[in-house]
Amino acid sequence: MKQTVERSSEQTRESVEVQKVNTATQEARYNINPELLQAGAEKETRQTRRRYVGVSNQHVRNPRKKALIWGSFAVIWIVIVWLTGRLLPAGSTLTSLMDRNLAPTWAHPFGTDWLGRDMFMRTLKGLATSIQVGLLAACGGGLIALLLGLGAASSKAADRVISWIIDLFLSVPHLVSLVMLAFVFGGGLAGVAAAIALTHWPNLARIVRAEMIQLKSAEYIQISHKLGQSRLQIAVQHMLPHLVPQLFVGVLLIFPHAILHEAAITFLGLGLSPQQPAIGIILSESMRYLSAGMWWLAFFPGLALLLVVRAFDVLGNSLKTLTGTGSSREVR
Repeated sequence: MKQTVERSSEQTRESVEVQKVNTATQEARYNINPELLQAGAEKETRQTRRRYVGVSNQHVRNPRKKALIWGSFAVIWIVIVWLTGRLLPAGSTLTSLMDRNLAPTWAHPFGTDWLGRDMFMRTLKGLATSIQVGLLAACGGGLIALLLGLGAASSKAADRVISWIIDLFLSVPHLVSLVMLAFVFGGGLAGVAAAIALTHWPNLARIVRAEMIQLKSAEYIQISHKLGQSRLQIAVQHMLPHLVPQLFVGVLLIFPHAILHEAAITFLGLGLSPQQPAIGIILSESMRYLSAGMWWLAFFPGLALLLVVRAFDVLGNSLKTLTGTGSSREVR
């Protein structure tokens, strides 16, 4: 019995010594250089902070900065194209039978057509005309959308009628109603602009209507009602300033569709007259000469139209990012 107690006490002492050795080993392992461990921890903390700041800058600051840069480039490009086309002299697109059907050269970057007209000059004038039509159509469509949106917020009966009209126009394809209205208005620049304006307002009107209905339930609108202000005063003083960013972005996003649809109906012969330089007329006239190998008659005007349309699209999306409006809505 005494031997058993002595053996157990010896085992206990050995286990305590082993535990002390293990503890000393661990302390030696983890405390070899406390300053080095502290420096490593501080370095890791700094790297984590830099990574967090970089990610936050990437997701918060960079999109707005990128939108500002690309929007500025788009504005510069649009202004250059429009001013160049408007300031070109009238004699720049005269016929010259000695220079017919020339391929692109330094003297004629876009070549010449079957009458010897410089295609570069004709393209610039056509783009200026398309931008003018797009401006008239987009502003007209925005005005219609604003008036109907304000009318929908006036009463429930007006809201039901205007919602039905919006759904009616959205159920008809753009091109079909556009061709019909352009034929009714007799074509020309004013007729095409009016037809495009009357077919490109429904989506923007729906956005304005939704914003107006949301604003009607705001507290400051209710307080204005109780203070005795009329509906017209509330709409002009309180609601309209809130709608300006949405309207501005919506009008800009109507621009590319207006320009493309103007070129489409002019291509079909229902838009501008052949005497007016327009991209649709240029593309329509060039179709009969493509089989003869004169590819430049359609390629360069079509590419220029695509770049202008893309510039308006980039400008509209940049303004959406900068103003934070309509992030998930599309105006067409």
